[in-house]
Amino acid sequence: MSRIVTAYLGLGANLGDPLSQLQQAIESIHYTHGICVTRISSVYKTAPVGYEDQPSFYNMVVEVHTTLSPFQLLSSLLQIEKKMHRVREVRWGPRTIDIDILLYDQRIIQHDDLQIPHPRMIERAFVMVPLAELNSEIMIPDSDQTVGHRAAQLQVEQEIRLLPSKLQFHSNYSFLST
Repeated sequence: MSRIVTAYLGLGANLGDPLSQLQQAIESIHYTHGICVTRISSVYKTAPVGYEDQPSFYNMVVEVHTTLSPFQLLSSLLQIEKKMHRVREVRWGPRTIDIDILLYDQRIIQHDDLQIPHPRMIERAFVMVPLAELNSEIMIPDSDQTVGHRAAQLQVEQEIRLLPSKLQFHSNYSFLST
């Protein structure tokens, strides 16, 4: 059996029914071979960044255990985005779903197709706040800051709104038991 690694994924959506799409993405991730969703954050609503002429985003973070390599994980997540009709027309533009690998264990990967930790995560409250909700003590790779410390800094600088309802997730399947 391959080594089990903890990874954190950032999810975002702002087209159609974003809450439903986040829920569908969680389930799709969980039922992908080699990935087991272990915890999910609350959902946060934020203004768009970069390209601002679009609806607000609904964002969250998912903790997973995986036996997939970082590149296999990326490939699986891109397939989920494709099945959910993700279209890449405008950088930082509207989307049905966006799934980013934020952290993969404490690995640092700099490749044309994959950068871990996610290159802009420490600049964005909509990533750091839900990540801190799941594990505030994680050290940000190649940094002397914890996720919780950075999230607290960003909450002062950027508007982020906690949505009152949390998505449901019930793990009734695990790749560990198959």
